[in-house]
Amino acid sequence: MRVLGISAYYHDSAAALVEDGEVRAAAQEERFTRKKHDARFPHHAVRFCLEHCQVRAQDLDYVCFYDKPFLKFERLIETYLAFAPRGFRSFRMAVPLWIREKLFQKALLRAELAKLSPETDWTAKLLFTEHHLSHAASAFFPSPFEEAVILTMDGVGEWATTSAANGRGHHIEIFQEMNFPHSLGLLYSAFTYHTGFKVNSGEYKLMGLAPYGQPRYAQLILDHLVDLKPDGSFRLNLEYFDYCTGLTMTNGKFDRLFGGRARRPDELLRQEHMDLAASVQVVLEEAVLRMTRSLAAETGARNLCLAGGVALNCVANGRILRDGRFRGLWVQPAAGDAGGALGAALAACHMYQDQPRRPHANGDSMKGAYLGPEFAPEEVERRLRALGARFQVLDHDTLIRQSVETLRQEQALGWFQGRMEFGPRALGARSILADARSRTMQSVLNLKVKFRESFRPFAPSVLREHVGEYFELDCDSPYMLLVADVLHEHRRPMTPEQQMLFGIEKLNVPRSSIPAVTHVDFSARIQTVHRETHPLYHELLSAFHRATGCPVIVNTSFNVRGEPIVCTPEDAFRCFMGTHMDALAIGPCFLRKADQDPALGRDYRSQFEPD
Repeated sequence: MRVLGISAYYHDSAAALVEDGEVRAAAQEERFTRKKHDARFPHHAVRFCLEHCQVRAQDLDYVCFYDKPFLKFERLIETYLAFAPRGFRSFRMAVPLWIREKLFQKALLRAELAKLSPETDWTAKLLFTEHHLSHAASAFFPSPFEEAVILTMDGVGEWATTSAANGRGHHIEIFQEMNFPHSLGLLYSAFTYHTGFKVNSGEYKLMGLAPYGQPRYAQLILDHLVDLKPDGSFRLNLEYFDYCTGLTMTNGKFDRLFGGRARRPDELLRQEHMDLAASVQVVLEEAVLRMTRSLAAETGARNLCLAGGVALNCVANGRILRDGRFRGLWVQPAAGDAGGALGAALAACHMYQDQPRRPHANGDSMKGAYLGPEFAPEEVERRLRALGARFQVLDHDTLIRQSVETLRQEQALGWFQGRMEFGPRALGARSILADARSRTMQSVLNLKVKFRESFRPFAPSVLREHVGEYFELDCDSPYMLLVADVLHEHRRPMTPEQQMLFGIEKLNVPRSSIPAVTHVDFSARIQTVHRETHPLYHELLSAFHRATGCPVIVNTSFNVRGEPIVCTPEDAFRCFMGTHMDALAIGPCFLRKADQDPALGRDYRSQFEPD
């Protein structure tokens, strides 16, 4: 049985194809269109899934959409009625769009699918799941667990903002929900907005900024904004927020509580912004820990699965793991709305059609999240020649050797190999790599390659068999969704003068023997690399380890600020030529910047709106 899952029309649209319970292909639309967080119907992602799996559209058994539009419309109307006459301007803008498009989304979906196969009766094949069930299915069904409790936390689905479910075999039952407008995701997004970052895309920046600050506003948040109960349930004080009916996340009362208006994106970050980030991060972690402890006590479950946008907060995930209430923790790598496409397909397969789950050969069934397009060596060569690129075609061993030597010379290496990752993290298929031991690499990558804010940390890729030698972690973290501290023996103690530094001043102080991936609080967002899911990347790290004695390298996504991760060889070459990247390994082809025609370089940053 073949099921296509689709998420669309909010943000991060995507498609996923599941065949007889096996996850075969999945991709986000933004990778093809080059529009960050593209919310349109995922035409390109759907076509990729069908072509990769050699399935005709008319041969699909079902297409499952990741939420229920009528329930969302009900929430919209009820919210405006509850707050009337406030919010009429927002109501006037939103309702015509809903009536014109989203209220008739079933017809819209049928029309889009008819472009793939006009003769197919899509009405008979089109299914809908609730938003949080899609998230829960994306977390539990691919997980390595036969039984688990599933916690979904996001901004809002139809009504639910937080939900808990039991997963057993190929069934899921949601047993607790908290509903809009009370939302941890929206609380975090409110502070994302107030500190000058984009909602629904800048939340990870807020998380990265938090270690530069002190949580001196945490109690203020708990006293005025959030009524947090011992079991993790909560209510927000809506007097401080404007997201229910307004055009912004917060209001004047929120500004007065924290001593000033929201930061504009072009304004410098100040210490109070760092302290706000630290404060809301502490509150989020406390709320999540109370929830997970309560769920562990209530259900007796030993395993926990996480999904929803809040599950991308890898600092909170690390706290859950260290808390030890659950023996097993698994987080869907595409935890946001893109993963809803996969969850919808899996829910249709296992719950609607009652198909049993398949046993998982490598821990889980996500295949390392390497579920996107790949390009044959001859295809890569043909495309690069058409671009005017100058390259060597190397055998396997020489490619590894030259790549390792590039890293040892403290140069930035573009690494484009195998199938593209599904989800927001680059995991060694569409990555920029560097030497984690370099004292200057964090600054160089941020300012000259990624063109992004200097405070943002980089993640380490580490051989799974050596992770416990460098980090306070001894479990799998293949999807870069757990934060752990660098071991004390690798840390570099700060001098008394350095300890007096505040905020961004701490940035250039080397904190460990792997300073390029050590955040200012000695933490790191870890990816463990496994031979079974990405043998070539594992081989590269192994060769680097043999050459240097260090099993850790820098891994950041292959893109610049505001750009989706690269998808095709053309994307990779353009990014390579538009940045200060030194070399590019793409399939068997190895390119050095010094060998390229300078006329092919251009101002790459201007193409993408800053995120």
